[in-house]
Order: sequence, then structure tokens, then C-alpha cells
Amino acid sequence: MARPINKKCLDCSQRSQQEAIRLHGPGTETACWNPKTCPRKRSHYRNRKANNDKQRGLYRDLKVAHQQIETVETIVVPVQAPPVAQLYLYKEKPKDAHLHALAVSVWQGSEKLADIEPIHCMGMTNTQVNRYLREVLRVLRERFGITEFEPPIRLEPTECEITECPLKDKRHVHSA
Repeated sequence: MARPINKKCLDCSQRSQQEAIRLHGPGTETACWNPKTCPRKRSHYRNRKANNDKQRGLYRDLKVAHQQIETVETIVVPVQAPPVAQLYLYKEKPKDAHLHALAVSVWQGSEKLADIEPIHCMGMTNTQVNRYLREVLRVLRERFGITEFEPPIRLEPTECEITECPLKDKRHVHSA
């Protein structure tokens, strides 16, 4: 940490050298004038703000130059990714848990191309769910040339995005 500013030296630096010697020289009340150190101190206190600004500028320039050296060139290679169908299954953690709802979205790289409206699967048998998924794949094959889903993504039923979801209806939620 920097030394604290000596108020007496700061005041002295604003005066002429003869006046400073007259006020602080030998035979005065303070008698703090030292011909070996005081001229340098006075110069430091007079030019302190400019010197600090200069140092800050040099440090800033050095920091910017250092950041430019560390900057790694990023090369973008365009990839023609095929469209894929993401299957979202809203179900509890156990593998054999009931399927609450499902949704499908079509992506090409990081661009979303389409969404198939999510549906609730409550009351549907596995055969009915599979029939619905085959129908979705038929539509996706016609529109995008997609023949299969990517590995399914499991989401919690509480994350269901259907607006009329019974899990969101407060009348059907029982508190413990």
C-alpha cells in the first residue's frame, strides 16, 4: 500500500522554494527542511496527479497489449448439419414410470426449424403412443427427410409446457 500523503509536504510543494525554506528551514518552528530530500519530494507532490495518470495509462496499454497477445483466433468452418428430431418425454425418473406428455422439435445445427405441438399421454396405451410417434415420423419424413428420432430427452412432468396441464391446475394439486 502507498504511503499516506504528508499534508505539510503537500502544502509546502505549492509554495516557491525560498518561501518553503523560510517557513520550514533551520531555525523555524518545524525545522523540517532537508536540502537533500525536500526538492525531490516537492517535485513528486507537485507532479503527483500527472505521474499517476501516466502510470495508469501505461498499465492500461500494457494490459490491452497482453490481452491481444492472448487472444486466440477462432475459425468458423460451416457445417451442413442434417435436420434432426428431438423427442422430449415428460415422465418420472424410474424407467417404467407412466409417460405424462411428449413433445418433438426439429433442429438443424443450432437453429430450431419446427415444433410438433406437445400432447398429454394420460390414458394412452403404449400402442397408441407408438402409433402417434410413427405418424409424427411420417410427417417429419415428408417435410424434412427425417426417418428416426434422436435419443429421447427425459424431462420432469412438472416442466410440462402444455398450458392446460393438470399439474399446473392448483385445484388438482393436494398439499401434504
